[in-house]
Amino acid sequence: MSKAIRIHETGGPEKLIWEDVKVGAPGPGEVLLRHTAIGLNFIDTYHRSGLYPLPELPAVLGREAAGVIEALGEGVDTLAVGDRVAYPMNAGSYAETRTIGARDVLRLPEAVDDRTAAAVMLKGLTVEYLLRRTYPVAAGETILLHAAAGGVGLLACRWAKHLGATVIGTVGSAEKAELARAHGCDHTILYREEDVAERVKELTGGRGVPVVYDSVGRDTFEMSLNCLQPRGLMVSFGNASGAVEPFGIGQLAAKGSLFLTRPSLVHYIAQREELEQASSELLRLLETGVLTVEIGQTYALCDAEQAHRDLEGRRTRGSTVLLP
Repeated sequence: MSKAIRIHETGGPEKLIWEDVKVGAPGPGEVLLRHTAIGLNFIDTYHRSGLYPLPELPAVLGREAAGVIEALGEGVDTLAVGDRVAYPMNAGSYAETRTIGARDVLRLPEAVDDRTAAAVMLKGLTVEYLLRRTYPVAAGETILLHAAAGGVGLLACRWAKHLGATVIGTVGSAEKAELARAHGCDHTILYREEDVAERVKELTGGRGVPVVYDSVGRDTFEMSLNCLQPRGLMVSFGNASGAVEPFGIGQLAAKGSLFLTRPSLVHYIAQREELEQASSELLRLLETGVLTVEIGQTYALCDAEQAHRDLEGRRTRGSTVLLP
């Protein structure tokens, strides 16, 4: 048996239940993994609330974690008992132990500790596909990034600066503005106090930006479109404020023949080769110090309910890690 956080029905944070779950021996192609650190991500709240439906209930929440392999299933010959590994996108991480496919885990280098790995894999690979593949950011470009002081935002600020870009970031407070700037954000905009589109136009000489990375959703969608230059790309990759309302696609033409995409990490690491290539670049940047991870807070796994409340209430900063 193992302890885990499960939901039996969708709803608010109170639906997160700390209970016993049965964990069997690893099957063919699987490993038994003892978690040492578990990442908290906004997608977890979407699954809990029902915004993103789960295939069945009850379900163990969570998508990323780091840990130590305790047993190998038949046919697993690329890993060993005792290996430190992490994974970025596999349902069921809010647990002390679990079985997982060997193809889904990545061996960790010594220079990357377990808490860092749990805090960074999903977010870091998200930043990789956003900046390197959805819209390949080039040196000299100016980009707009919402939630610049969040877990994804801080990594994106550093990575974009490494690529030679100028970063404009929106934040909710002066404290978060200071944090974003410390991680490479060139210009911060307090979205509660300033007209974001107007400020972006000021900072870009009236041109606007070629790309907006928006994880907020409903509250910032139209504002984001107004920040783009003609033929710019709107990358809507999250719903922190709720799902974007339906809109007429004619707006894209009226605002400058804009492009819109709604990407998801799962489609960028669907093949093992893609996962290995993307994670290799991420881990290299972590090892060399180009990227650092701001773990703003930790919670015991059994306190996941409070962690969800704080995340949705925008009371967290940087990344959050749950500890079994």
